[in-house]
Order: sequence, then structure tokens, then C-alpha cells
Amino acid sequence: MVVPPKSSAAAAAAFALALVVTGCGTTEVDAAAPEPSAPVSGSCAEDTTETATGPVSLVDGVGRTVELDRPAERIAVLEWQEVEDALTLCVTPVAVADPEGYSTWVSAEELPEGVADVGTREEPDATALFAADPDLVIIEGFTDDDEAIAQFERQGVPVLVARGNDPEDPVGNMKDVFSLIAEATGHTERAEQVLAEFDAHLAERKAEVAALDLPTTDFLFFDGWIQGGNLSLRPYTEGSLFTELGKELGLNPVWDADVNDSHGTGGLNAEYGLAQTDIEGLTAVGDANLFFSNGDTTGYVDALEESKLWTSMPAVEEGRAYEFPLVWGAGGPRSTLQAVDAFADALTGE
Repeated sequence: MVVPPKSSAAAAAAFALALVVTGCGTTEVDAAAPEPSAPVSGSCAEDTTETATGPVSLVDGVGRTVELDRPAERIAVLEWQEVEDALTLCVTPVAVADPEGYSTWVSAEELPEGVADVGTREEPDATALFAADPDLVIIEGFTDDDEAIAQFERQGVPVLVARGNDPEDPVGNMKDVFSLIAEATGHTERAEQVLAEFDAHLAERKAEVAALDLPTTDFLFFDGWIQGGNLSLRPYTEGSLFTELGKELGLNPVWDADVNDSHGTGGLNAEYGLAQTDIEGLTAVGDANLFFSNGDTTGYVDALEESKLWTSMPAVEEGRAYEFPLVWGAGGPRSTLQAVDAFADALTGE
């Protein structure tokens, strides 16, 4: 099954935690909490930025004020964007949800060995989490009234809530979440450096795309899956991070609410900018450039390529249908730059 870019996993995880936090865990853990090891990815070995040491007072992604006596060092993280963010900031979490899944889907930052596994993102194991002795738990959400927050705080562990997505500004939200994690861990100077590098690289790739003589700037990014023998496709529309990246590069997204109303086969997830259609519905995008992910394990691309509707689409006939490398579609600055490069490399032929 294709893994949704966060989809509603964050909300489900928070709800599940509220149920299990007072019960028995399902993951065996050692009595001694693991010590965080040094990150092995990025440029942390050469990092010379300063780390803050004083008290922290910040407002999280849902408007809550979080007070810490000092920057958090032992963080437990329940969503992959914030895991990646922490590693980019040279902070290795003591515990994460589904580390195997993270290492499968996220290549921008490598998760070191020795980090405690606290179950799935949908159903984290509170027993394993508290055994890791975190000084901050980082979750995702959209509101401040989730019972999981109160459950954690009753255990004496501060909670930081990062907003899963802002459909009005997905790239800005990605940066805000990264800066939030940096502020909580005392690494704002490094965050500023990373984000400056992000902006500079994005501007460079945008200039490369602008110099091209493209037959059209219209585009669609999609992925898909097969279930019950049926091929389903998921267009990324306004509000999704990947669509916004295409726009940043000068492209024009063509799957919008009107197209979805007439050609969609499922509801539009406005929080994350995700739609659903079939191969016939996909033809509504006309001669737009097509970008698609093949991270799925159900063989949807093979089924797609066997369809005459697909092979007769202008982008396919003209060699403008581009398969993306495996890039996590809901990550931090490093994963997002991978996506920028994937778009630009496809268009420039690199």
C-alpha cells in the first residue's frame, strides 16, 4: 500500500496515544533508556553554529505556549518530518515512531542506530516512549484540545505540537515547523543557515527551469495504488507541498477543485491537498507535464503503463511524463530540496 504523506496519520496518532498512554505497552523495552548517539548524516560533524542554553518560551503550531527550563536534549518524535528536522539540526531523538518506516521512506537524513522504537505513528506505545525518558515529546496536530496532550503533560513531560500542513502555505509551514524544532532544541542559528541554503538552492533551480523552452508549464504530480484489483490515482492539488514546489519553480498546477468535482472519484482532502481519481479522470489534465511517484508496492505504475488511456496522453507520447525518485513528500528542508531537484532534474534532463 502506498504510504500517505502524513495524510491523517498525525491526528490518528494523537488519538491512539490518548488511549494507550494509561494502559500497558506492547513493545518490550530495556529498563535503561538509550543514550542519543551523534547524527551520522548531513554536515553535523563540521557544524560550528552555537547552541542556546537558556530557558525556552515558544508558541507551538496550534497556539500553545510551551515553557522549558532549557532547550530540549532528549526528544521523542512521533512524526517523520520532525524526526528529519531534528537530525538536520544535529539532534538525535531518543525515541521515534516507526523507525523502520522512516528509514525506508526518508533518505534525506539517516536515522542512527540505538534510537528507541515506540511503535507506529498511528498507535505509538506510551510505555516504550516514557522508558526513553524524554524531556520533550513532539507530535503533529491541528488543534490544541487533543487528549493526548493532556495525558503527556499529566506524566510531567512537555508536549510540542507541530502543525501537519498549512494548505495556504505548505512551504512556509515546512519552514515554520523546522524553526519550531530548532527553537525548542536551541539550534536556531543552524536552522537559519539551513533555510538560507534552501532558499538559495531553490532560486538557482527556478532560474534553470525558467531558462527552458517548455511546451507547457502546466503540470500534475500524482501517485497511486491498486486495491481490490482497481487502480486508484491520487493527484496532488492546491495545498500540497509538492504542488507548491512546482509553483515555486514556475509551473502551473492544473488539478483544482473544479477538475476534482468533475473528474475526481473521491473527496478532496483540503488539509493536505490530496484528491483521488482513476485513469480516465487523469486525462482531464490534457497536455500537462506529468510527475509521478513509484514508491508504491502494489504495482500501480505497471498497471498504468498497460492502459491505452495513459499511453495516449500527450505528456506520455512526448516524453514529458517523469517518474520521481523516492522522496518523502512531507519532510523538512532536506527532503523538500530533494523534491525540488527531482522536478528540476526531470525538466532539464539532468
